[in-house]
Amino acid sequence: MTSFDAWLEAASIDDSVRELRPDYRAVLVVAQGLHGGESNEESDTLLFAAEEHVRGMLEHTPPEELPHIAAWRDAYRAFGAKPQRTRNSAEALLRRADALPRVNALTDAYNAVSVRHQTPLGGEDLDAYDGALRLTRATGDEEFSTMSSGAETIEHPDAGEVVWRDDAGVTCRRWNWRQCYRTRLTYDTTNAIFICDILDVEPGDGEQRATEVRDALCEALEAVSPGVTLTSRIL
Repeated sequence: MTSFDAWLEAASIDDSVRELRPDYRAVLVVAQGLHGGESNEESDTLLFAAEEHVRGMLEHTPPEELPHIAAWRDAYRAFGAKPQRTRNSAEALLRRADALPRVNALTDAYNAVSVRHQTPLGGEDLDAYDGALRLTRATGDEEFSTMSSGAETIEHPDAGEVVWRDDAGVTCRRWNWRQCYRTRLTYDTTNAIFICDILDVEPGDGEQRATEVRDALCEALEAVSPGVTLTSRIL
């Protein structure tokens, strides 16, 4: 990967996905020079604040009825997924918001932003990518690396499923359900791509929320990895 700026500019969303949800926006943040490591005081502070932020809200409203989560459930149904069985990443986290998992500093940072903004958000090791990032609908032949019974294995998405992918295969299944093993963040990750998935709740409101989530993510990454270089693009 010789030019992260060029790589970011090459990212794309296929028309077949745009047709499903014309209101969809992808916020892409490239982070260079990371030094995340294990969960730490800074990442724990971010997660604790996120837990506090949504605690009162979830006392009265189940996660699936929150407006942003309900919008993603509709999006899943549009390509044939059953959201009660394969929940988007933000809903899955909100269901654990009483005690969010502590994974590593970088994952903790973006999970905190995801919960606070009820927005699916993922992070992956940019140096593990092969070619351009794109969001498309699967043929069903693509490879998706995952863990099964403690060993890396290959699965295939369903035909028509919305997936993020590069030249080597699928990097995230069902839009924002499960990330692949090949591009996972590790303690040694120094360059990463973070993807925030935004839908309108009210017509046109996703544009402002995309900016808010991007800014919150950048602030969180700077808190856990001071000196990081951040570049963003909204598709």
